[in-house]
Amino acid sequence: MAGVEAESPVAGEAPPSPSQLPDRPATRYARSGETHIAYHLFGGSPVNLVLTPGFVSNIDNYWESPNVSRWLTRLGGLARVAMFDKRGTGLSDRVASLPGMDERMDDVRAVMDAVGFQTAYLMGISEGGSLAAIFAAHHPSRCDGLILYGSFARFKYWFPDEASLQMLFDYIEKDWGSGKSLPRFAPAMAGDPAFLRWWGQFERLGATPGAAISLMRMNSQIDISDVLASIRVPTLVIHVANDVLIDVQAGQELAQNISGAQYVELPGQDHLPWGENADRIIEVVAPFLEQTRSRESSDRVLATVLLILPLQSAEALADVAAMTVKAELLRYRAARISCLRGGIAGTFDGPGRGLECALSLADRLRNTGVAHRIGLHTGEISLDAGVLEGMAVEIATDVATHALPNEILASRTVHDLVAGSGIVLEDHGEFALPSLDQRWHLFRVPRRQVTRPPA
Repeated sequence: MAGVEAESPVAGEAPPSPSQLPDRPATRYARSGETHIAYHLFGGSPVNLVLTPGFVSNIDNYWESPNVSRWLTRLGGLARVAMFDKRGTGLSDRVASLPGMDERMDDVRAVMDAVGFQTAYLMGISEGGSLAAIFAAHHPSRCDGLILYGSFARFKYWFPDEASLQMLFDYIEKDWGSGKSLPRFAPAMAGDPAFLRWWGQFERLGATPGAAISLMRMNSQIDISDVLASIRVPTLVIHVANDVLIDVQAGQELAQNISGAQYVELPGQDHLPWGENADRIIEVVAPFLEQTRSRESSDRVLATVLLILPLQSAEALADVAAMTVKAELLRYRAARISCLRGGIAGTFDGPGRGLECALSLADRLRNTGVAHRIGLHTGEISLDAGVLEGMAVEIATDVATHALPNEILASRTVHDLVAGSGIVLEDHGEFALPSLDQRWHLFRVPRRQVTRPPA
């Protein structure tokens, strides 16, 4: 982790009046499965940047605030920016069930494809940083670099306990849309009546009260700590020293656990990037985007490994059920499929999709008469041609061997990454994992739950 002392901002122009606001970009939609994701594309630099928003957003409403539109315009002077509303918020489709990280990664990829970004820098703001970090770990070939502002790996840095979270829920139930939460996000801007009115509008247009509570329930399960070591793209972490919303230790933890990350700590309290540090943030981001984007490609990537082992001989699975297993892995978009450890392994770019595939596989194998065990783990795999190997494969093997006949077990990492997505995992106790030479919590996947069809 490299530390950088941020300089004071250079005095600039006063924010423009509403009549001087720039023309907002056209709102367009990217198709992600059956969901439509609203996005804006602006800026003219040859550098590509995807801006992943925080808790809630509304891309049209951003341009109604002189403070925000000025910040976005300056960001557009550094890069060609694709900015979007996450599914369930803003102008994007409302959804029947809460999206997991798998779906949210699909949405980022859909926006990138829609605007023609083969690769891009990802800039995650607040809770959006968790999504950006997960994407960078799973898809390093599409990520030129990662910028995390006011972000965290563990939700406890936002709300340390249930009582503090309940205070937010009480506010949403009583005052959502009033803008009265502004001091909790940007105390330096709380005395600006115009911005206070805009913030109330931001709440109303970002999400309904019910959606806001549901999203925060899901966010409260976020823990991507085990993923940080797998991020191998250039990374810049920016955090405010006295951030009123996300404790500064959250940013320090990110920088300490992402290899080679640059850490910049800014003075002040405002959590919002267009608050008191608006100019400083642009000045810190500019040189990071100007760096040479060529880098050594890594032969390792984050993936979820699903390993299915027969209780009988290896031939039993190959003869009776191999075609069923491989067909189901392909149906759920397994990136790689290999015969391994006497069974069959598949890799997925998200743990939710791997779990849903495991549940579907278990149902189909019930009709073949082949007893089996299934283990899942999310971690690093090697991309060397022809061989599926890496620590994630070893751990998935250990997990599978602890499963009872016809049982699905998942590692603690899988549990942490899908928490809040609607997939239920039951604590199965601690078990020795020889590949790690330690004991880990494993989680049982109940078969009674209904899985979603593959996108």
